[in-house]
Amino acid sequence: MPENYWLIFILLLSIVVIIAGTSRLKIHPFLVLLAASYFVAVGAGMPSGKIAAVISGGFGSLMTSIGLVIVLGTVLGVVLEKSGAAIKLAEMVTRLVGQRYPALAMSLIGYIVSIPVFCDSGFVILSSLKKTLAARTGRSAVALSVALSTGLYATHTLVPPTPGPVAAAANLGLDHQLGVVILFGLVIAIPAMLTGYCWALYAGKRNVSEEDSEKTAGLPPGYRIPAGWKALLPIVAPIVLIALRSFATFPDALSERGWVFALLDFAGQPVNALLIGFLCSLPLFPSFKQETLTGWVGQGILAAAPILLITGAGGAFGTVLKETRIGETIGNMLAQYQLGIFLPFVVAAVFKTAQGSSTVALVATSALVAPMLASLGLDSLYGKTLAVMATGAGAMAVSHVNDSYFWVVTQFSGMNVTTGYRIHTVATLLQGVVSMAVVWGISLIIL
Repeated sequence: MPENYWLIFILLLSIVVIIAGTSRLKIHPFLVLLAASYFVAVGAGMPSGKIAAVISGGFGSLMTSIGLVIVLGTVLGVVLEKSGAAIKLAEMVTRLVGQRYPALAMSLIGYIVSIPVFCDSGFVILSSLKKTLAARTGRSAVALSVALSTGLYATHTLVPPTPGPVAAAANLGLDHQLGVVILFGLVIAIPAMLTGYCWALYAGKRNVSEEDSEKTAGLPPGYRIPAGWKALLPIVAPIVLIALRSFATFPDALSERGWVFALLDFAGQPVNALLIGFLCSLPLFPSFKQETLTGWVGQGILAAAPILLITGAGGAFGTVLKETRIGETIGNMLAQYQLGIFLPFVVAAVFKTAQGSSTVALVATSALVAPMLASLGLDSLYGKTLAVMATGAGAMAVSHVNDSYFWVVTQFSGMNVTTGYRIHTVATLLQGVVSMAVVWGISLIIL
C-alpha cells in the first residue's frame, strides 16, 4: 500500500478507535485520546525515541495556550452561578430577546464576540450565561450550546483580526487590503451563523446533554440577585480587553506603539483578561470567607480538572497528526487538481479534518495555493479575497476529536463524544459547506 494511502488509513482508523473507545467501551476520553496518539505515532512510523516528547509537547503546548483560560473561566462561571449573577444575566437577555429566541441571542452574541476573541475563550467566558439561560427559559441546553458554539465559529475562521484569516490574507498578498477581507468575512459569516442557528434548533429537539437534566440551584438564604452592572462586568471586561488588544495589534492600527499599546497588549492577553474578569467578580461575593474564597474557587478548579485533561490529550493527538504530516500529505495530493475556487476549500478542509487546528489549516492552505492563484484565475483583489474566504470555509469543516474546540464545547456542554460528533461536528460541516456555497455564488458575480 503506498505511503500516502497508509497515512490516510491510519487517520481514519484512529478516529474509529476514539469513537468506539469512548462510546462503546465507555473508556474515559483522556485514556482513549492518549492511546490514539501512540497508535498514530507508531502506525505513521514516527521514531520511537521521539514519540513521548511529541505527545508530552502537544499536551503541554495546549495547556500553555488555554489551560489557565479554562481554569479561570470555570472559576468565574462558578462565581457567576453561586452569586446569582448568571440568573441576572439570563433575565437581562430574556427581557431583550423574549422567551422565544434565546438560541438566536446566543448565535448573535457568539458572532460578535468571536471577531476579536478566540472561539475557545469566548465559549468558556459565555458558558455560564448559556447554561443559566437554558434553565431560566426552559429551552434545550443542547440548542443553546450549539447556537453559541456555531455563532463563535462563524467569524473565527473568516473575519480578521483573528490570527488565522490575517495570516491567510498576508500569504495571499492582502496584508494592505485587510479592510476588504473584513467586509467580505462579515457578510459570508452571516449565512454560516444562521446555518448553525437552524441546526441548533433542529438538534435541540432530538438530543439531550447532562445540562438538560440539571436545574439552576436557588440562591442560599440571605443572598440577593446582584445589580446588572455587577453581573455584566466580569464577562464584558475580559471580552472588551481581548478585543482592544486584537485591534491594537492589528497591522498599522497604532502608528506609535508606546505605553497605550503596552497596556492593551498586556491586559488583553486572554489569561490576563480572565484574571481581570475574576477581579471584577469580587463585588459579587456576599462575603469574603472560606465558603466563598476557598469553596467557590475550589469548585471551579475541580470542575476544570477533567476538562483540562481531556482537552490536553486532544492537543497531544492533534500534535502527533501534525508531526506525521498527514494533512500536508493529503493537501499536496489534492493540489494537482484544477478545482478553481474550490481548491482552497478542499485543501483547507483536509488540513482541518486531519490535524484539528483551523489556524494551521488557514496558514498552510494559503501558503500552498498562493503560487497557484494566477492559474486558478484568482490573482485579482477580489479573487484573492474570495480565496481567503474559501480557505476559511474549509477551515471550518470539520471540528472533531483532534480539535481543542470540540472538547471545549462538548465538555462545557455535558456532551459525550458520540453526541459531539452528531451535533457539533455535523454543525461545523454544514457551516463550511454553506459558507463555500456563498463564496462560489459571489465568485460567479464578481469574477
